Amino acid sequence: MKTIIISILLLANLFVHQAIAQDRYFTKSAAITFNAEGALDDVEEIRAKTNTATCVIDASTGQMEWAVLMKSFQFKNALMQEHFNENYVESSKFPKASFKGMIENPEAIRWEKDGTYPISVTGKMTLHGVTKDLAAKGTLTIAKGAITASSDFIVLVSDYDIEIPALVGNKVSKEVKINVNTSLSKLAK
Repeated sequence: MKTIIISILLLANLFVHQAIAQDRYFTKSAAITFNAEGALDDVEEIRAKTNTATCVIDASTGQMEWAVLMKSFQFKNALMQEHFNENYVESSKFPKASFKGMIENPEAIRWEKDGTYPISVTGKMTLHGVTKDLAAKGTLTIAKGAITASSDFIVLVSDYDIEIPALVGNKVSKEVKINVNTSLSKLAK
């Protein structure tokens, strides 16, 4: 009798894990852009973009994780890209940035129904070896089973111990505007 009960529990556990896996969405081509232009009007734009960030969202719990390699950010100016990686974010020492958090109201999202859903996300972002709380608002859009997510938020460079030399102090903003935009696909069982 014990063997039958244990077998039933193991099977039930297997079905629960398969059901959970069906509620996960993933991408490895999320777009993240940032703008760190300072106060001077005559400076070159300080913007970069990557299309290789990864993201996983668990629809059943609202948990999400993001990761991006710092060297994947592309600038128009190669010298600016070199300074970004070597002097500011120290990509060799701190190769990636990550975010682990939660959608605050996952139950309000009808994952099976087309629509646009405002979301609030809270969690912890790690950048330049420093982990800080982060809260952001965004939008989740569901259309014919496809999911897109987008958000705009601001990060203070001082929060992540990124130093801006005095020589370029008014060319580089102390508040970096970040935009995240991605399409996610349902993970197969």
